[in-house]
Amino acid sequence: MIFWGGWDGHQPELVAKRFSGILENEGFTCEIYEGMDNLPVDRIGEFDLLVPVVTGSSMEGNVSKALATAVAEGAGIAGCHGGMCDAFRNDTEWQFMTGGQWVSHPGGDQVEYTVNLRRGTSPIVAGLEDFPVKSEHYYLHVDPAIEVLATTRFPLISYYHASNKPIDMPVVWTKYWGIGRVFYCSLGHHDDVFDNSPTAQELMRRGMLWAAEGKADAKAADWSVDRYRNKAKMY
Repeated sequence: MIFWGGWDGHQPELVAKRFSGILENEGFTCEIYEGMDNLPVDRIGEFDLLVPVVTGSSMEGNVSKALATAVAEGAGIAGCHGGMCDAFRNDTEWQFMTGGQWVSHPGGDQVEYTVNLRRGTSPIVAGLEDFPVKSEHYYLHVDPAIEVLATTRFPLISYYHASNKPIDMPVVWTKYWGIGRVFYCSLGHHDDVFDNSPTAQELMRRGMLWAAEGKADAKAADWSVDRYRNKAKMY
């Protein structure tokens, strides 16, 4: 299930079409939904993979719960900058699940930087090389539990954060939510980022496949989501 919407500046419809094309080439059948009001809430748990392509925006509590529950029970979720961790900024459960939240892009668009892959961390990055990007340079607040697959060095641009020590900011990561797999790549300000930096598209392809495979693997291993359920009432 691919769902898109929010701010048009991130070209969500084009990115949704790109990702559906990648997945269909891998044998997936994709259902694409525009806006949060049209999602098949009662069926979300049936999908192997959820791909949000939404910037900002908001969603009703029942939709948020359905998405979080579907992933916890084995559905994969995968997305890029303008679609997953720059979405639903008031929904802390969404941020908890996805592993991070965009907060700034010092220097704006057209910043030139390098994405450094952490080889040996995952088959998602196997055989790939560090690559240059010319786009927005994303600073995020991240979950310390994520498995970082790629980073970029800050600061490159003089801004208030530059008075701190240099840091390696995560660009690509994986994590788990219940028994569901989560994949994120912060690249994706515009659709053409994936043409200008083909390795970014390959990372998305591999990451989406990895996330989608989790549901079948969990069933084969007879994993149970019950062990992860919080029995206390959540507020």
